[in-house]
Amino acid sequence: MITEIVNYFETIPSSHRSIMLFGGIAFFWIIESGIPLFKFKYNKVHHAGINLFFTFTTILINFSLAGILFKSSEWATTNQFGLLHWVKIDNLWLQAIIGLLLMDLIGAYTAHYVEHKVKSLWRFHLIHHTDTWIDTTSANRHHPGESVIRFIFTCIAILIVGAPVWLFFMYQSFSVLLSQFNHANMKMPKRLDKIISYVIVSPDMHKIHHHYKLPYTDSNYGNIFSIWDRIFGTYLKMDRENLTYGVDTHMSSNENNTLSNLLMIPFQKYRNPIE
Repeated sequence: MITEIVNYFETIPSSHRSIMLFGGIAFFWIIESGIPLFKFKYNKVHHAGINLFFTFTTILINFSLAGILFKSSEWATTNQFGLLHWVKIDNLWLQAIIGLLLMDLIGAYTAHYVEHKVKSLWRFHLIHHTDTWIDTTSANRHHPGESVIRFIFTCIAILIVGAPVWLFFMYQSFSVLLSQFNHANMKMPKRLDKIISYVIVSPDMHKIHHHYKLPYTDSNYGNIFSIWDRIFGTYLKMDRENLTYGVDTHMSSNENNTLSNLLMIPFQKYRNPIE
């Protein structure tokens, strides 16, 4: 079975990746419309339009730079470079599990953590946090500049892990679907959400990261696996009823719900949070 899975991701068609992206958005859109966590009073189509614009810019950047990922993976595999090769893990199941864990640590958790701690990078990541109506389309609300930053960390992760092509395609697929899942505005039973959060990042766990004030904004950085926040002490809890989405420096709608302003935020004068 694992051989078939590896073969699939090694040659995954672009059409299948598109289905995962847009099919996932459609799937969670339907669920959150039926059982919403919060009944937002907003223009859902307009909100989705802004977030889908950033989705398309991310796709364009990733597509334009995809050759670098391929070359990095091929070089690592050919030269037996990276942790998977150095510790000589031959079992494909172990390669998949350990590889996904490490790719998630370096390509997602670390990238996300650094974006919060380095002011120049935070300016780009800030666009993701300005969203005051978190739903499944919010998952890909990334400024084009942040898409480049994330791409660089993914490339670094491939080299450090020594990820073969099938592994980073598997990682990207899981990353997209899990991000759509944990951003979705759907009301899951609290007990089920808690159980899920011991392994993967659940909706309640991630949405705490989107609370508008510190220290919650600087917590729960994980994307696929919840283990990294627990290990590195960045895990926080909060009752979902107390959540307020957004970021306290950009709470007005003309700042967080206007495409032209969102694109310019990284280049505007930095402001301290409101009192």
